[in-house]
Amino acid sequence: FRTTDVTGTTKLMGGAEMCMPGDNVSLEVELIQPIAMHEGSRFAIREGGKTVGSGVVTKVLE
Repeated sequence: FRTTDVTGTTKLMGGAEMCMPGDNVSLEVELIQPIAMHEGSRFAIREGGKTVGSGVVTKVLE
């Protein structure tokens, strides 16, 4: 069990401009500092102390 807090930016893929609750989307996340991750890792996206999304790492880009 591991938890960390890392700031990053997100980019919606496939030409999407926004997503709504319940949508399944693909996105690219760029973290401001490197951390160890691998395909299949689960993660949560939080904003203002609230979880606004969750997902699974499908590919790690260098």
